[in-house]
Amino acid sequence: MTISSDIPARLDRLPWSRWHWRIVIALGVAWVLDGLEVTLVGSIGGVLERPDTLGLSAGQVGWAGSLYIGGAVVGALLFGRLTDHLGRKRLFLLTLAVYMLATLATGLAPGFGFFAVCRFLTGLGIGGEYAAINSAIDELIPARVRGRVNLAINGSFWLGAALGAGLSLVLLDPHVLGPVYGWRAGFVLGAVLAVAILLVRRDVPESPRWLLAHGRADEAHRIIDAIEAEVAAEHGALAPASGRIALSGAAAPSLREVAAVLARRYRRRSVVAIALMVSQAFFYNAIFFTYALVLTRFHHVPDARVALYIFPFALGNVLGPLLLGPLFDRIGRRRMIAFTYVLSGVGLAATGLAFMAGWLDALTQALCWSAVFFLASAAASSAYLTVSEVFPLEMRAQAISVFYAVGTGAGGFAAPLLFGLLIESGSRGAVTVGYAIGAALVIVAGLIALRHAVDAERRPLEDIAPPLGAVHHEDQEDQPPVVDGVQKLTEGSVSAGMEPSGERRMS
Repeated sequence: MTISSDIPARLDRLPWSRWHWRIVIALGVAWVLDGLEVTLVGSIGGVLERPDTLGLSAGQVGWAGSLYIGGAVVGALLFGRLTDHLGRKRLFLLTLAVYMLATLATGLAPGFGFFAVCRFLTGLGIGGEYAAINSAIDELIPARVRGRVNLAINGSFWLGAALGAGLSLVLLDPHVLGPVYGWRAGFVLGAVLAVAILLVRRDVPESPRWLLAHGRADEAHRIIDAIEAEVAAEHGALAPASGRIALSGAAAPSLREVAAVLARRYRRRSVVAIALMVSQAFFYNAIFFTYALVLTRFHHVPDARVALYIFPFALGNVLGPLLLGPLFDRIGRRRMIAFTYVLSGVGLAATGLAFMAGWLDALTQALCWSAVFFLASAAASSAYLTVSEVFPLEMRAQAISVFYAVGTGAGGFAAPLLFGLLIESGSRGAVTVGYAIGAALVIVAGLIALRHAVDAERRPLEDIAPPLGAVHHEDQEDQPPVVDGVQKLTEGSVSAGMEPSGERRMS
């Protein structure tokens, strides 16, 4: 059965509206929750070693962090596949519920074993969020602003980081709750936030694009009709949408078919995705997970004041995607990815040299990191954007989950371990070598992206990567060039069924 529809064109031509803001807020909070979790645990790590709390050893605190990352990797792979099979909405509700219950249970943990299991389950929910949320956002947001919106949402991780740092300072204060109960309250408050967001998410619709690909055209058209009615009530009559796409309603791809698409049809895109994800994960985890150690061991910052230095760091990370995001839609993906990756690498290398020379104190070190991560945050967010928009609809969530798992698994485990050993040595030169490794990785990744990344700016998802079930599309990786946001089609070429006249003519 072939289904012909103009739904992708109708979604992409919508003006920005209150409906879009609701989608961004309801779905984008996933990164806020991740930032909250990571920073909260980092800030209370010392508290959990007290005998009147959980009495953990330093090794057990480290294991809890590793289990959280491991859970995120497993959750991405598990829930990513389910997202492509069962739908975006079911999974972004399910994964948030998993997170909510797990973080609530964390606050009630009586000992290390229970705490460790809860950290794994919390990571499981957050990892699943990445695949489900990125898929839904890209499929609901108009193509002309997809880059800036995606970057801003990914950058909101650092709002959660600032919130986590602030919560730890307040809740652990002896005049508020103190260490014994304050750490538990922090996790419980995370669960309360998740409950509020779960209520908001119930009104977020299923992706009409996903429904089309699974043969549920009537349901998809009911949803787009309701969206258009709400947007029209705010902006007036909508411009007509031109272009149709025809889908054959093929079955969801098997794991073998997904692997074949990634390894053969879109091999260059997969190489770019791996380079971007692994390098940014190493870069971030190298700095962030050892942030407190550098401040306390080399700059002699008291443990109780470490959280204060998170705020300038978080500010740079939030502002980067917000201010640079529009350029990814205007100047283009390849140029901006290369620009942010290469310059963030150069900045980290320069900061490392200044650190080794002893030119930095705690404040100037934090400010240098803030400047570097102004660029690096936009770069890392663009990695998630790239992975989510350059692969076909039917396997989008699985592609996100695979590259997230590879990046997080490689960078998330290797970087903290390597930098922990380098810092343990007490040598500024050894730590600088670690910074140089991180800088080299992102510079190389940026150059790879400059050569091989896709010019995806302002293009419909169906033109960037035709759905596997699209009728009459060319099965090739290279796409026609884009000039002024319009795809040039050579004579006889077809991208997702689009004819040179501008109409997608299908039967």
